[in-house]
Amino acid sequence: MFSEKPAVLIYRDWLLPPSETFVLAQAEALERFIPYYIGSRLIKQGLRTPRERTLLLNEGSPLGWAREACFKIAGFAPSLVTHAKKLNPRLIHAHFGIGGSLALPLKRSLQIPMIVTYHGYEEMIADEIAQKSYFSYRQYMQRREIIKQEVCLFLTVSQQSKEYLLRQGFPSDKIIVHYTGIDTEVFQPEPSIKREPIVLFVARLVEKKGCEYLIRAMSKVQTAQPDMELVIIGDGELRSSLEDMAKASLKKYHFLGVQPPEVVKDWMNRAKIFCVPSITATSGEAEGFGMVFAEAQAMGLPVVSFASGAVPEAVAHGEVGFLAAERHWEELANYILLLAQDQHLWHRFSTYGPQRVRNLFNVQKQAGLLEDIYQQVLIDNNQKQKVRIASLPT
Repeated sequence: MFSEKPAVLIYRDWLLPPSETFVLAQAEALERFIPYYIGSRLIKQGLRTPRERTLLLNEGSPLGWAREACFKIAGFAPSLVTHAKKLNPRLIHAHFGIGGSLALPLKRSLQIPMIVTYHGYEEMIADEIAQKSYFSYRQYMQRREIIKQEVCLFLTVSQQSKEYLLRQGFPSDKIIVHYTGIDTEVFQPEPSIKREPIVLFVARLVEKKGCEYLIRAMSKVQTAQPDMELVIIGDGELRSSLEDMAKASLKKYHFLGVQPPEVVKDWMNRAKIFCVPSITATSGEAEGFGMVFAEAQAMGLPVVSFASGAVPEAVAHGEVGFLAAERHWEELANYILLLAQDQHLWHRFSTYGPQRVRNLFNVQKQAGLLEDIYQQVLIDNNQKQKVRIASLPT
């Protein structure tokens, strides 16, 4: 199991939600470190991490469930620690604040530094709501002050996420904005595939993603241009109500549920316009960045959304798409119609999108910057260790 490259443990509690292609793409783009994925259990129909580089607490047996419970409640996971130690890992990279909280006992047992990437979730939700949430979230809230002290570095996927962490008292000298990046070798348009009059939505069907506003907008769009079709990829708690809404107001639409990445990519190559009109939810949660916006641009697919959360960092208004005022669905509809009807404008946005993503969000480039961060963390940690040893009484 040993490699000449130093090992980094990529921690995610459940490996790996279908929407988190960015976690897998970033880790697999590492060249100077070898990633091992570590967490509680696999998600059925989720993304698959390399089996030979995946460590789990719970394989689905009664003993596995007991191990997971012990780890989450008491931080006790001797078998996981034993397997992890055999890899001689140099550091842990946990995703999401809750992941950092769950991985904290593992970090202590292995006595290695840890960094945590915040993806625009925990840092945005109001504390009074979080404290009433599920167990691991409440536990994160209890451990948040400890996390601020013990974690070496916090990465945020947008400037906006960084500002939220600062408001919560996270030390400014420990926060770096780092765009995750996408694989531009995988996400690139296939010119031989003809674009169709399709507006594509790819996201979870939850309040934050704003699908109801797109359905309203598409009612206006289809009145003016009946051939425009809405295709919705994703699932979630609002699916039933959104299907009822679409049935009552739209002529052409399809709900496809969760789809594998290759199917999503195919639809991005066929569609004319991409639209996920994210909003600030009642909980306070907003779009942390939205890698799917970068994926759409890389596929030459112009984007229409709301200027909400960190979407303006992902989508350059007037260059690769349009951003309407948040919740203004009629303005959203007007932008969709403009792109559907103005072929010259559509072609300009479609051409510039892939160039912009290659310049700003290329995963190989961003992974190289991440490895620079890893190495600096290790250097700083070694220096702290030397200072600590030197200060011990002789």
